Amino acid sequence: MKVTFLGTGTSHGVPMIGCDCPVCTSNDPRNKRMRSSVLVETDGVSLIIDTGPEMRMQVLREDVRHIDAVLITHAHADHIFGLDDIRRFNDLSGKSMPCFGSEATLHCMRNTFDYVFTATQVGGGLPQLELVQVDGPFEACGVGVTPIPILHGRMHIFGYRIGDFAYITDCSQIPQPSEELLRDLDTLVLGVIRHEPHATHFCVSQALAVVEKLQPRHVFFTHIAHKLDHDHTNRALPPDVQLAYDGLKIKI
Repeated sequence: MKVTFLGTGTSHGVPMIGCDCPVCTSNDPRNKRMRSSVLVETDGVSLIIDTGPEMRMQVLREDVRHIDAVLITHAHADHIFGLDDIRRFNDLSGKSMPCFGSEATLHCMRNTFDYVFTATQVGGGLPQLELVQVDGPFEACGVGVTPIPILHGRMHIFGYRIGDFAYITDCSQIPQPSEELLRDLDTLVLGVIRHEPHATHFCVSQALAVVEKLQPRHVFFTHIAHKLDHDHTNRALPPDVQLAYDGLKIKI
């Protein structure tokens, strides 16, 4: 399995508009963070988790020419506003794109992208999407996927486990039953926004407590705000725990 971090930033992205902090003005390319998303390639199948606003630029940067299915964690803007660009992958493949998510997520997507699901004028180009509601383990183009129920503040959303890899972003609490679904991982990707506590996201200390409990072999933090400098933060993290960065590729 190969995982490519298409983006690792929080909802504002980094640099943040109108900010002159050391991270936003950093020359380190690892401090340049588009909105969070990953591409998972396994058994000849390519799955993208979330389609943020910079999706087009992300897939161009990584020369992604084929996607088989989309997994959506939740319907906030920074996780779905690139969905329209799926239409180019429809053109390349000649078929519609399965898009998996919870009932609440798909409901929001139908409202947000009303023009996609409502009969309208011919022309202009529309993404061809097959929305697939999931509430338990499923197969995406033959790849087994387990949705992981987590809390984003008071909002119930999904992370996803694929084999020995799990992607958990925008998380402030992992219920105990979901912890059991995250045992024996090779690699855990976990959303961590900053050092200070946050109402709807893990801070660094909370995330490290989760890592200590779950004991995955490798951990990458994502969905990172502008308060965490890449190099400085990594030097303070435990072995086998590090900040991800845009364009990072890992093999599992």
